[in-house]
Amino acid sequence: MGKLDVALRALWLAAIFMLGVVVGANYFSSFGITKAGGVTALASYEVSDFLDSDNIDVFPDKIEIKIPNAQVRGFADTGSMGAMFGKSAQGIFIPPKSADEINVGDIVSFRQKGALIVHRVIEKGRDEQGVYFLTKGDASPAADGKIRFEQIEGLLVGVIY
Repeated sequence: MGKLDVALRALWLAAIFMLGVVVGANYFSSFGITKAGGVTALASYEVSDFLDSDNIDVFPDKIEIKIPNAQVRGFADTGSMGAMFGKSAQGIFIPPKSADEINVGDIVSFRQKGALIVHRVIEKGRDEQGVYFLTKGDASPAADGKIRFEQIEGLLVGVIY
């Protein structure tokens, strides 16, 4: 297979991925997210771009995605993230190096009262103790409370369905 075939396959894969992003954004925009000050549509949260197309290699028999320090984990079916994660979905997580890598709209895993929770960051701020994050499940009625960087174990960079 020539370089042109590989490039065309990569372009085709990118087009399919972007179609999924557009369809997903339109689908999830129908869910409301409660946050201080009122109700905001989920589509108003912009998720960080973690994957550069230079880190995707397409071969005739496989696709390789290069993400250093990545872990793949399943999700508990609690319903808090609504339709975001199906029963067989697997999340690709990386350990964030600093609070600067985490933005509003990103999905993080963190420990709270001994449980591992995966929710979306809906607010990022600073108080007398430093940087904090407010997180909330997309289908949850209330935020989780302030989460500190030290509680965050993973930053979701991709989902495999």
